[in-house]
Amino acid sequence: MNNITIGQYIPGDSWLHRLDPRIKLLSLVIMLTGTFIIPISSDIIPMISMVVILFGVLLLTYSSGVPMKKVINGLRPIVFLLTFTFVIQVFYVQTGTLLGSYDLYLSVSSIAAIIVFIFFYNFTKKYVKTRILYFFFAAFMIFFLQAILPYLNLYTYNLSIYDEGLLRAGFIFLRIANVIIITSLLTFTTMTTDLNFGIESLLRPLKVVKFPVDVVAMMLSLTLRYIPTLLGETEKIMKAQASRGVDFKESKFKDKVIQVISLLIPIFVISFKRSEDLGNAMEVRGYVIGQKRTKIDQYQIGFMDIFSLFVVIIFLAAIIYIKVIS
Repeated sequence: MNNITIGQYIPGDSWLHRLDPRIKLLSLVIMLTGTFIIPISSDIIPMISMVVILFGVLLLTYSSGVPMKKVINGLRPIVFLLTFTFVIQVFYVQTGTLLGSYDLYLSVSSIAAIIVFIFFYNFTKKYVKTRILYFFFAAFMIFFLQAILPYLNLYTYNLSIYDEGLLRAGFIFLRIANVIIITSLLTFTTMTTDLNFGIESLLRPLKVVKFPVDVVAMMLSLTLRYIPTLLGETEKIMKAQASRGVDFKESKFKDKVIQVISLLIPIFVISFKRSEDLGNAMEVRGYVIGQKRTKIDQYQIGFMDIFSLFVVIIFLAAIIYIKVIS
């Protein structure tokens, strides 16, 4: 549960924490736009651009004071997606310079070795600190065992690796990682109330067409705020059930389904109770849907906000320029 970082706020006093929430939201949109504008190509320039973005994002994370381990943990839920996308691109793209061709065997010996290795991986992964790298190693071993164990062969297929396939696979891998890290930085360095104000301010022009900006902003901010809260409650319930003898890791698939159902019921009850308490608290504080609200903190855009937005716009302009000339 701790691997899911969406909605978590890490208190700090870095320059990124002090930025105006409107500037942070607008910068996030611009950076994501620039990241997706870069086309998937066999050329090396898009790949270099994505590596530069990754380096810049990691530098931004370091300067914000957010623990790097927390950022890496945010990538864990999508490790399987990243690996699956990488493998599909390597298999699918068959253009460019051939780097190597390998015969892989689905044989009795390779299948038996893969099954043994999967059991070994599941048993040892809880003792490994860098589980992401260990997962990549496990994915590599599944193909490696098929290449070196052709005995009692049942089926043979060829794996041809081309340079364009590796470039495309690495490009998509880095793009997804950059998007997750950039998005996580927003919630890591911005409180829920600030997010609510930023979303409401940026969507304010939509009030001209009678769009309920205040309600949508409040819904989005509350949703982001209660994701980590509900995950924390789920973890407490899992620990309480584990203390009563429930094993969530080693049980059979049928037992895991029953355990998940036993988790959903109290989570739904807690969710409704918390939403009712929240509604009562907002009503006591005078919150009325659609009415204009006052704010204790008055946000003012300073020099650092303008400078940060200027740098992000330069970044987008550079990406557009690279796309035009490439």
